[in-house]
Amino acid sequence: MTIAPETRWLTIPDLVELLGIGVSKVRRLIEDRSLLAAKVDGVWKVPESFIRDGEPLPELRGTLLVLHDSGFSDEEAMNWLLTSEESIGIPPVDALRAGRKAEVRRVAQALGF
Repeated sequence: MTIAPETRWLTIPDLVELLGIGVSKVRRLIEDRSLLAAKVDGVWKVPESFIRDGEPLPELRGTLLVLHDSGFSDEEAMNWLLTSEESIGIPPVDALRAGRKAEVRRVAQALGF
């Protein structure tokens, strides 16, 4: 992956503590695409930016579904979300956090064509 080195990562145990739920529920969030995880140094981790106020970023799930429908693998989706996107001007996850969901999804959808 070519993700920015300053990306802060949370392990599954970190998420259990932060979200106040069990390991199986964290894994279900990942399976349901409410969160996206990647193996970093051999350990499954989720970017800290995918969490807001002790919950998965609500805009993330729909965006992940659009990316998946556009043919993105999980690794490609992770790279795209965390790397500055020229047409948006910032990493897409930062745009999602700033309330620019429609713009991010429009760009994601266009990438699939």
